[in-house]
Amino acid sequence: MSEPMERRACITGIGQSQIGRRIGRDPLDLTLDACIAAIEDAGLTRDQIDGITTYPGAMGGAPGFTGAGVTEVQDALRLKLSWYTGALEQPGQLGAVVNACMAVACGLADHVLCFRSVWEATAQGSGKRSGIGLPSGGGGGGFRPSGTMEWSLPFRAYSAANWIALSAQRHFHEFGTTREQLAGIALNARRNAALNPNAIYRDPMSLDDYLAARMISTPLCLFDCDVPCDGATAMIVSRREVAGDLRRRPIGVEAVGTAIRGRPSWDQWDDLTTMALRDAGAMMWERTDLTPADVDVAELYDGFSFITLAWLEALGFCEKGEGGPFVEGGTRIALDGDLPLNTNGGQLSGGRLHGFGFLHEACVQLWGEGGERQVGGDPEVAVAAAGGGPLGGCLLLTGPR
Repeated sequence: MSEPMERRACITGIGQSQIGRRIGRDPLDLTLDACIAAIEDAGLTRDQIDGITTYPGAMGGAPGFTGAGVTEVQDALRLKLSWYTGALEQPGQLGAVVNACMAVACGLADHVLCFRSVWEATAQGSGKRSGIGLPSGGGGGGFRPSGTMEWSLPFRAYSAANWIALSAQRHFHEFGTTREQLAGIALNARRNAALNPNAIYRDPMSLDDYLAARMISTPLCLFDCDVPCDGATAMIVSRREVAGDLRRRPIGVEAVGTAIRGRPSWDQWDDLTTMALRDAGAMMWERTDLTPADVDVAELYDGFSFITLAWLEALGFCEKGEGGPFVEGGTRIALDGDLPLNTNGGQLSGGRLHGFGFLHEACVQLWGEGGERQVGGDPEVAVAAAGGGPLGGCLLLTGPR
């Protein structure tokens, strides 16, 4: 196979805004903080940014799900663009970054600003978390569901918590997975978040604390669900040929995974114990000579803890059905374990920044800037993966060149 096109791209800068619960700042303000930080981190000027992309772009829907669109950021920063895109229907949130890799590889741009911003915590105010897919007004008398919601709402399956719980329950049934095993993911996230000054939840959590938490949708409890927050993340994807003179040594994009070979559905997948991430993971390994054994750090989506377990299996870090024993006790996935996992606390404790937060943390680790949570031994290969249900995308990164 000729060199995959994504290897013509690299990551040259990263940035994040303030991150917190209900911080009350304008979402565009947060977005611009992250974007400007990423541009400066790469040693670039705004005049050198000629591409921009985001997930999901400007849209309505659940309150706070998106903080800004492409055109708002382009106008605010006065960027002169050769290429831009933003869309909801992508292979997970990282599809926007994959698009940026393809744009620079094809010569459509030299330096692409990629961003993702949320303000879900502030948007929800002091009330309860909104159900995904429900109208922002809370479902008045004129609301009529469409699509899959026509079939799920009568059964009170309002949100992804219910839909992912079905997959988790099936995995428990087929492979004997237990809540005590699944707890390893949440407890590991909390331990790592304690070392991350930007994490939302940093207080210690025990297995007893986890098991005593209220159930949300069996078998998922409160601590299996990610934490809404406000914040923005940005990064610069550059064409390899123009990255050599920038401030940082670039991080290479070794391979991407974007495939979906099953039905694009939460509940009609051919194997309910996995999701679209199965196909994305397989595609990524088809595009590289590296193997799971080469990975030093894994930053895997944890909108719900079971999604992380499914990614571990899909990416070949353990055999299918063995995710439970793999994470049990947390030894293998600890910072000093065989596969350090979600080193910043992920979304379960760090905060729901979507897939961009995982890619940002992968870069932090490869640049050796993790502080107290830095993985030892100078990690050289990292994987970042995002999405669940009918969406999934992943990137395999190699250390600074």
